[in-house]
Amino acid sequence: MMYGQVLHRQGREEDLVNLNVGGIQHKVERCVLLRFPNTRMGQLIQCCSDAAILELCDDYSPAEQEYYFDRSPQVFHCVLNFYRTGHFHALEELCVFCFSQEIEYWGIGELDLEACCLDWFLERKHDREQNACGGSSNATSSGEISVVGSDLWRFEGTWCSDVRKLMWQTLEDPNHSKCSKGVAAVSILVILTSIVAMCIHSMPEFRYATDSEHSVLDSLELFCNIFFSVEFVLRVVAAPRPWTFLGNPLNMIDMASVLTFYVTLAFESLDEGDGEENQSLVNMGKVVQVLRLMRAFRVLKLARHSEGVRAFGETLKNCQSEVGLLILFITVGISFFSTFIYYTEKEDASSKLSSIPVCWWWAIISMTTVGYGDVYPQTAAGRIVATLCILCGLLVVSLPITIIMNNFSKYFEKNTPKRRLSVAKT
Repeated sequence: MMYGQVLHRQGREEDLVNLNVGGIQHKVERCVLLRFPNTRMGQLIQCCSDAAILELCDDYSPAEQEYYFDRSPQVFHCVLNFYRTGHFHALEELCVFCFSQEIEYWGIGELDLEACCLDWFLERKHDREQNACGGSSNATSSGEISVVGSDLWRFEGTWCSDVRKLMWQTLEDPNHSKCSKGVAAVSILVILTSIVAMCIHSMPEFRYATDSEHSVLDSLELFCNIFFSVEFVLRVVAAPRPWTFLGNPLNMIDMASVLTFYVTLAFESLDEGDGEENQSLVNMGKVVQVLRLMRAFRVLKLARHSEGVRAFGETLKNCQSEVGLLILFITVGISFFSTFIYYTEKEDASSKLSSIPVCWWWAIISMTTVGYGDVYPQTAAGRIVATLCILCGLLVVSLPITIIMNNFSKYFEKNTPKRRLSVAKT
């Protein structure tokens, strides 16, 4: 027998299994399919009755000894190659979900893929799952301005549906019309004005200003808050589902920034009315100051109009595990190096690192590479520990940066086509 004949010789006819997958016929030796007995094909070969066979295939011809499967012939080529060579590779041109469903049918797991295919397959599948979740979830999340397009059908059959729909699109979608762009521009201007007024009010020369100067700032503050109040009320009235609207994080921030102004006015009126007569209002000024601090939340209102702020919030949302791991590593490093530097520096009378709580502050500013210089080690051993602390901080902080930046880029890649399409429609 010639060498070429031996190389291409097939097994005996009774040892061959006839398979018909998606209209394409295959002849495979039984021993090849029995290499993986726990898969569908391996179990099929071991069946002893026609009923058992029909449970594992779509149809069976006893006369021709042929098994029929109404499955993808492209994926089956990968499956058949896995039986023959023991190496499982994926096809890049196929949908990852389709490929995953097909191999699950054949009883093969995704982790059986070779390393060259497993990494990109899992990454691509994860990206598709994230996109699918983002498209089907409530778009009033921190990553989106509104659910203008997906929620328009909810206005059908409601009171004043046409008017509320128009209000909803005007207030929530800046790309809906020129009027909505104007409303968004005015809203941004008022937000910036309120922030500037708050900053000016904190300056020493204005902190103790005259009544006339106070009246200008107070009037500006009152105007901004009235605008925020009217805008918020209109958005609640126009929302197709007010209870869901109020549960959105950005809308909760809007509500908090509005309510704190009126609560502050109420406390100030009580304080002015009762004066020193009511001892329970002695610390009312401190309460008012705390409430005024919440006006800083107005900066976050820009997230409704800023793609960058929304991208930052969406990135943190998708990187919760990475951010949590970063905080854990920094906490462990702070506990370790603060204790280490304390026992290194405690014998030096000139050192300011006199206790472990003080060393916590030093470890925080060292690991984050801030280094205010208010406390620092005096001894040579302490400086060695400080060097190790800084190097460890650089390593810990830089590890999750790549993952966070990838999620940040993916958000823009996902939303840029949608934004361009929305602008094109207008």
